[in-house]
Amino acid sequence: MTQVPGNLQTIESHMLELQSLHPGASGDFTGLLNDITFAAKIIGREVTKAGLVDILGATGEENVQGEVVQKLDDYANKVFMNCLGRRGQVCILGSEEMAEPVFTPVSQGSGRYIVVFDPLDGSSNIDANVSVGTIFGIWRRRSDRTHVGMDDLLQPGRNLVAAGYIVYGSSTMFVYTAGKGVHGFTLDPSIGEFLLSHENITTPFHGQVYSVNEAYEQGWDDKIRTVVDTLKMGRPGREGRMSGRYIGSLVADFHRNLLYGGTYLYPPTKDKPRGKLRLMCEAAPLAFIAENAGGYASDGAGPILDITPDTLHARVPLYIGSREDVLWIEKNLSSGGHNL
Repeated sequence: MTQVPGNLQTIESHMLELQSLHPGASGDFTGLLNDITFAAKIIGREVTKAGLVDILGATGEENVQGEVVQKLDDYANKVFMNCLGRRGQVCILGSEEMAEPVFTPVSQGSGRYIVVFDPLDGSSNIDANVSVGTIFGIWRRRSDRTHVGMDDLLQPGRNLVAAGYIVYGSSTMFVYTAGKGVHGFTLDPSIGEFLLSHENITTPFHGQVYSVNEAYEQGWDDKIRTVVDTLKMGRPGREGRMSGRYIGSLVADFHRNLLYGGTYLYPPTKDKPRGKLRLMCEAAPLAFIAENAGGYASDGAGPILDITPDTLHARVPLYIGSREDVLWIEKNLSSGGHNL
């Protein structure tokens, strides 16, 4: 006889429990998260069968970042645009794949929220069957509904009301926080439901893994190079060296380090002095998750969550993961490396 799993709480029931903590809640926020969950199921289904349908490879176009658009990028972006805000909860949608934000009509509904997302992070690896993912952040509108503008969109990560990511790998996993702990749900394909599998995720204070693309070493400045070399050789006062683990898919690298401890680094380079990763759709949402799990995220000088973007596609260096490790990196990068 098949044993019944001990925890059968669905993500929907978990969100409703969260809503019950706020007696005045309208249900808009819960509905929005449910819409994101539905989009994740659709995208996960296509990722799973990508090799069987004509959805692998590039479209032949470039996005606003100058990167080649994969067919699954385009598909995932359309799914999110079609699924979110249909009930009038959203006033602005921003995507890594679109040059400009979309201001959605809010004649019906509250139009209370702004959603910025990377529909399919790591998609250049999809042909090799490497794990990919979705990242999203949700902010609350600051102005009244008749004057929604860029000031509502360009908010620091500290103002996030929720953030999450979905990993499409050997299983599909949805991880999110609304500021009350970080929780993970694994999709059971036999019933089509995300079930609670990782409750109250807490990342280790320090880890034994560092994740960085060392192919860009020639473009780093001396401080970054010294920091990475020290991680490899072993920090004074810390037992053992750190091991290098780099998948090349931000969501997958971050997810592994969140669970087991470790640090992800994407430093600036000579040709990308502001870094490569996008603040609003990648760095800030993951930083919000990291801090709610006991971790930390920095741009090398201070908290990622305190940075106010100047554009939707603002870029930023990123050091994120176990709190003690990232604080050590920040201290050495901002002080000139005298604490190694």
